[in-house]
Parts: sequence; C-alpha cells; structure tokens
Amino acid sequence: MTSADPYDILGVARDASQKDIQKAYRRLAKKLHPDLNPGDGEAQRKFQDLSAAYDILSDEEKRARFDRGEIDASGTERPQQRYYRDFAQAGAGSQRYENSSGFADFEDASDIFSNLFSQGGRRNFRSRGEDRHYRLEVDFLEAVNGASRRITLPGGSTIDVVIPPGTRDGQTLRLSGKGNPGPAGGEAGDALIEIAVRPHPFFKRDGRDIRLDLPISLTEAILGSKVTVPTPSGPVTATIPKGSNTGRTLRLKGKGVPGRDGRRGDEYLTLQVMLPDAPDAELEAFVSQWAAGRFQNPRQKMGV
Repeated sequence: MTSADPYDILGVARDASQKDIQKAYRRLAKKLHPDLNPGDGEAQRKFQDLSAAYDILSDEEKRARFDRGEIDASGTERPQQRYYRDFAQAGAGSQRYENSSGFADFEDASDIFSNLFSQGGRRNFRSRGEDRHYRLEVDFLEAVNGASRRITLPGGSTIDVVIPPGTRDGQTLRLSGKGNPGPAGGEAGDALIEIAVRPHPFFKRDGRDIRLDLPISLTEAILGSKVTVPTPSGPVTATIPKGSNTGRTLRLKGKGVPGRDGRRGDEYLTLQVMLPDAPDAELEAFVSQWAAGRFQNPRQKMGV
C-alpha cells in the first residue's frame, strides 16, 4: 500500500471539501480502473493508491486522524515516539534512570531497546499482503437504509459486506484482513469495496435529503387533500394544502438519508398537478364557462 500523501494522490488541497474529494476520485478512477486498463500493472498500482487515499479522505474521522498524524496513508496506527526521557520520568520515584549528577544512567538502557524491538515491533517489519479491489452494485434503498450483501470471489469463497446506512455512490468500504495473505506470515491486506448505487425510479438524493416529484390531481390541488407519499423508510401521509400549484415544495421532516449520528435528513416534495389522461367532457364544459379562468394570465410575470 502506498505511503504517499493522499491529498497529493487525489490532487486536492488539504482544506478541500468532501464534494471536491469525491469529484477528484471519480475523475481519476475513470482513467485508472483495472477494468479499463487490463494487463496494465502501473494503472492497477495507481488505482490501488487512489482507492486507499480516497478511503482515508472520504471518512471524516480517518481524515482528521491522518491530519493529526495518528495514522499513516494506509490507515495504520503510527507508533508513538518514545524518548529516553519518557523512561526516566516513568522511574522518577525510584531514581532508576538518574544519578546524583542529573544525567541519565545508561546502565539499564537495554530496557529501552527491548521495548522498541518487542514482539509487536517485529511484526511491523513483515510484509503486508496486497489489498483486493471489488465493485459492488447496490439498489438505491439499500444504500440509504443499509443492507448486507455477499460477494462471491473468483475462487468460490465469499465475503459478507455490511453496507452502512447512508452509503454514498462511489464510496469505498474497507474490510480489514480480507485481502491477499501476507508473505512469511505477515498480516493480510484489506478488501476495498467500491459501491455503485443504482438510480431510483423517482427518488433523488441531495446530500442527506431526498427529493421527489409528487403528482397530484386537479381536485387535490384545488380543494386540498391528505395523500399517501413514498419515502425511503416507508409510505407516510402528507397534507396537500388547498390551492396548491405545480412547483410548490413541501417538506417531510426526518424522512431523508440517515447520517452517522443516526439522524435522517428531510424529504422534499415538489408538487406536479396532473390533468386526467383522457379528455373529460364535464371538465371541459366547466372550464369553458369559468369566467375567471379566461382572464387568468399565468405568463404575466414573463412580460407576455
């Protein structure tokens, strides 16, 4: 896995927004994806680096930890630096590391090096297995509400993938230890799952919000009504105010996409007044005698 700076790999500034990071990832992924560059080892390596960089920067918590230097570009914990004075302070009560002149006593310095080269330290020098990259298509509502899917690998084995609620199109999920095994007993790489969200027939996502064009009848628009409305979490009842017009927007609070804090965004309904599909003689007769309708000019604001 790359040790290069993920900001440099994606070509974005350190204060780039999440939207800019996602745009940069999609632009580069279209050029470097292994499916578009069969047999090109360099493109595959760059795509692996790109996916690893996006995995860090698309996750706000990981990004903040990377910026603070707590993890490296592969997402691995950075070991805290240990200084001889730390050991001196740890033994201050017993004067284990100090003599009367105030200088550290190097008689027990081997304790420091044994700590640095402990069993955990030795493991860090073993080669890590390569990551595996997969692309998983999911339905719109699976991404919004969360789901569990199983991927069958070329060799016949399977990986269970938990899709968190609110997963975005293009987001990469990391499954630790599900990649290629490391040589000489090193730790396994990770499985990086790129999520592709299929479009929905009538829902559109806008961040945490959901937008929906809602058809209503002429009667419902004029007289007002209570209608059943679909939402990602199930149908609800919405009130159409009397005298509603095409283009009016209503808000359903808390019926949008859930965030990491568990709270959902909102759903916005844009009303579309629909006439009957077939001509209606009774309606035509009424409108022909409706004097106010003949004098109405809905295009007046356009200067015509």
